[in-house]
Amino acid sequence: MIGVTVLGSTGSVGVSTLDVVARHPEQFHAVALTANRDSERMAEQCRCHRPQIAVMVEEAAAQRLRELLADMPGRPEILSGVEGLEQVATMPETRYVMAAIVGAAGLPPTLAAARAGKRLLLANKESLVVAGALLMRAVEESGAELLPIDSEHNAIFQCLPPNFCEGLPSVGVERILLTASGGPLRDWPIERLASVTPDQACAHPTWAMGRKISVDSATMMNKGLEVIEACWLFGTDTDRIQVVVHPQSVIHSLVQYQDGSVLAQLGNPDMRTPIAHALGWPARLDAGVAPLDLFKVGQLNFEEPDLARFPCLGLAFKAARQGGTAPAILNAANEIAVAAFLDRRLDLPGIAAVVDATLEALPNEDVAGQDLAFLLDVDRRARERAEHLVRSRVI
Repeated sequence: MIGVTVLGSTGSVGVSTLDVVARHPEQFHAVALTANRDSERMAEQCRCHRPQIAVMVEEAAAQRLRELLADMPGRPEILSGVEGLEQVATMPETRYVMAAIVGAAGLPPTLAAARAGKRLLLANKESLVVAGALLMRAVEESGAELLPIDSEHNAIFQCLPPNFCEGLPSVGVERILLTASGGPLRDWPIERLASVTPDQACAHPTWAMGRKISVDSATMMNKGLEVIEACWLFGTDTDRIQVVVHPQSVIHSLVQYQDGSVLAQLGNPDMRTPIAHALGWPARLDAGVAPLDLFKVGQLNFEEPDLARFPCLGLAFKAARQGGTAPAILNAANEIAVAAFLDRRLDLPGIAAVVDATLEALPNEDVAGQDLAFLLDVDRRARERAEHLVRSRVI
């Protein structure tokens, strides 16, 4: 029986993970679940999946969870704080860790799981964006397994040969084609984007996601972060990565080879597919996902991304090429700007403006040999600068 810890169990990826785990009770069980503040949903998950430990980042939420589970026989141990996240990510009973905490907050427990040699199912792209060198070094030194959960990176992983770590050119790979839906605003006139509401930005046409990730999809910052993530996961640079807008979200990504072949992974837009792939790898598991009906799909469309409409994508490519602390600054500024947009303190075009200004304001520093404390300080300074910029643009 394989013990699974789910970091961010109450979010959309966490819920999908528990659905797949529950379909295979003879193979997996939830050892620990974690969340930020959603005590009510966590209480439901604890009663259903009966983990040994539940962690709420906020102490007030942990206390509320204790009250909600007071009558539960054999209730889980309830912890709080970042220390609790790191404890359940490294406990001996845990073999697999689903890293699904959104944002840079997921970095410490994700890094702890890598250092502990776990199979790390990475849905927290910010861990590689902020601390790619640090995380990849931890994986190599500990012998951990790193499997991507983002549908695009999981698709690329499935389309690459097993020895891709030898270098993409040496295994015949010409480039990676990273697909993007284009989000809900792909056809909006650019001049109307300043009037977009949070609900409109979060109304993704094909994927059901949390609000922060949905906004990132609407600006295509999500794809920009995935470009940086792909560079680390597959040992390449931006010159071998092309973003392709594919509105149907049926082809999750493609790999082009030197002989002219292009391999693609297709499927219905359901996160349970990549989750089941990573849980079962190298075997295949039932994910509970309906098979793809190509006759119903009918046609597949592809477009080049419009960087005038999606300036965040261009900023992400720029940060990836610069390297150093630029990706960490990009990510931190984006998190602040997206939060401000969701709070209606910033319009949608203001997100890119704040990110760009933050990148210009802070120095790009070398990260070679730096530790987590250094990267978290970069993250803090970038957030402070971005928040200052947001306040100067209050609408």
